[in-house]
Amino acid sequence: MNPTQQYAIVTGNYWAFTLTDGALRMLVLLYFYQLGYSPLELALLFVFYEFFGIVTNLFGGWLGARAGLNVTMNIGLSIQIAALLMLTVPTEWLGVVYVMIAQALSGIAKDLNKMSAKSSVKALASDGDGKLYRWIAALTGSKNALKGVGFFMGALLLEVAGFANAMWIMAAMLSVALIISLLKLDGSLGKAKNKPKFAQMFSHSQAVNWLSAARLFLFGARDVWFVVALPVFAASVLGWSHLQIGTFMAVWIIGYGFVQAASPKFVGQKRNPTARIAFWLALTLGGVPLLMAYSLNQDPQAILIIGLMIFGVLFALNSAVHSYLIVSYADADGTSKQVGFYYMANAGGRLAGTVLSGYIYQTAGLEACLMASASMIFLAGVLALKIERAVKTL
Repeated sequence: MNPTQQYAIVTGNYWAFTLTDGALRMLVLLYFYQLGYSPLELALLFVFYEFFGIVTNLFGGWLGARAGLNVTMNIGLSIQIAALLMLTVPTEWLGVVYVMIAQALSGIAKDLNKMSAKSSVKALASDGDGKLYRWIAALTGSKNALKGVGFFMGALLLEVAGFANAMWIMAAMLSVALIISLLKLDGSLGKAKNKPKFAQMFSHSQAVNWLSAARLFLFGARDVWFVVALPVFAASVLGWSHLQIGTFMAVWIIGYGFVQAASPKFVGQKRNPTARIAFWLALTLGGVPLLMAYSLNQDPQAILIIGLMIFGVLFALNSAVHSYLIVSYADADGTSKQVGFYYMANAGGRLAGTVLSGYIYQTAGLEACLMASASMIFLAGVLALKIERAVKTL
């Protein structure tokens, strides 16, 4: 099969996984909020999901370079099916520890799948003609749009099918994707010619290291107010229903995904984006949660909706540039080593953001979460300048 056909299989695989990932997050969040869990307890349900994402990206990048990205992608699909089936048990079994273990499996699955999909594009597209940036933007943007659809799907399934039946439906859907992937995906995709040692996972250029640090703070800044604080605020303060919350977050993620997919039209149309562009984008983005924090008490609902729209557009551009830069900086042979390391930092940012989202909201409110977000974004911008200097020394 030609590279375009392989890219289509990788993308379709990623899409199917993303639908279940977004739906599962919304199902767990709304179902356990309905059962009376506090914001911090809700955050703790996702701790293993994010923690094992850190571990998975490190080991998964190494495994992908040695065994091939089709192996890591198919393992990811299989583990996600197992995680979904774990949650079909009776309600009385669904204690915090049990759900955390299921979420741990889902986190492992998600990051194996994502690392495999992003790394494979390096082997399928060239950088010189801009195809690499376009394909990375399309893959990432479409994934995020479908994650939004997954949020809506999760809220809808909870309303019409119930928690356990929703898990059965998603497991069946993902099983179809796994069969197609096993039959069609190229076995040599992403496999390094020189088998890397595990110690090489930590041996990267300064540019990759600084970009990974910037990614940690960028995604921590999003999740510190988006993951727990926002839906709990919408339910408890604004009085929104589960379906309203799921629909709103779905529309936001879908719009974010479309902007991300179209980012080459806004950034890098004449030349590929650079770390300096990442710096200016972060500087602009950081002002949004800062302004929201100072004006939230005037009209919370309007400020939240308008602020999120602006934040979504700017965050999508930031994320798309970062996603391109890591694949561009990564070695052609065994790309997944660098991409896995980078997404390990990404998962670290999500873990910190998730825990802080529950803790800060419970102790200080949404305004404090927004202030924390602005601070982390500005740090990501400062680190982007470090990337620029490191690239100049290459």
